Amino acid sequence: MNVFVVGDVHACLNTFQGLLARYWNPQEEILVQLGDLIDRGRDTPGTLRFAQSLKKSHGPNAIFLKGNHEYEFTQHIEHGPNQYWLPQCGYETLAQLREANMDEQEVADWISHLPLVWENEHILISHAGITDQTKDPLLEENPLGVLWNRAPLANIQKLQIIGHTPCLSGYPEFEEKSHSWNIDTGAYQKVALSAIRISDRGEVLEIVQQSVDERDISS
Repeated sequence: MNVFVVGDVHACLNTFQGLLARYWNPQEEILVQLGDLIDRGRDTPGTLRFAQSLKKSHGPNAIFLKGNHEYEFTQHIEHGPNQYWLPQCGYETLAQLREANMDEQEVADWISHLPLVWENEHILISHAGITDQTKDPLLEENPLGVLWNRAPLANIQKLQIIGHTPCLSGYPEFEEKSHSWNIDTGAYQKVALSAIRISDRGEVLEIVQQSVDERDISS
């Protein structure tokens, strides 16, 4: 099956739904959303519920990876006030969850089961990518790991697809040296939500974008 990879959603529910309705072929493609589903946009609860409904409907063909924002949320719930996350976007996310009567611990439990990577013989998808500057890329608190990395990516002899760092061009960017695509195009910054359609052998078939729905952007 082909793979349809979606960048950082950041609680832009209407934009995410619009992108999938317009471009995703669920009968023919695996959906992989590469993390940062939550925070910054106006509807973290709705975005979570939509993701959960996709998992229920499509099972193993709807994959949601963990991003650093999901990690920060669980750190807050499991270990007490997260003073790094709260002033950035945490207060707003918690207020949204309370207003929607969504249990914070249940959200943390769901997030705890999200994988860090999706891969096959030709492709590796993660939130922030594999760099050769660390030996422990799957350690969640590692600043050079797949949740946080901003160092140059390694060429791992697979196509890497990442998000995490918004592309300044506003369009997905390919780096030949590491054989990687960054598809974070700043949905929460009112730019666009991007996705890339690839074959199961890592061949790029199409790049698509959805303009950000004004209903999704926090004032």
